[in-house]
Amino acid sequence: MSSTHKRYKAEGDQVVRLKKECERCGEAVFMAEHPDRWTCGKCGYTIYKRGRKAA
Repeated sequence: MSSTHKRYKAEGDQVVRLKKECERCGEAVFMAEHPDRWTCGKCGYTIYKRGRKAA
């Protein structure tokens, strides 16, 4: 399966993006999902998820 099939889903007449997109880089630059954060591989922008435990 190509990586495109993992990022989009067809619902009726619309295409839905499944992955979070980078706020800085714009459309079609997806962020990697980690257990405690989302990270952009292009610019390094990181969004931390709420409710994470302090180590």
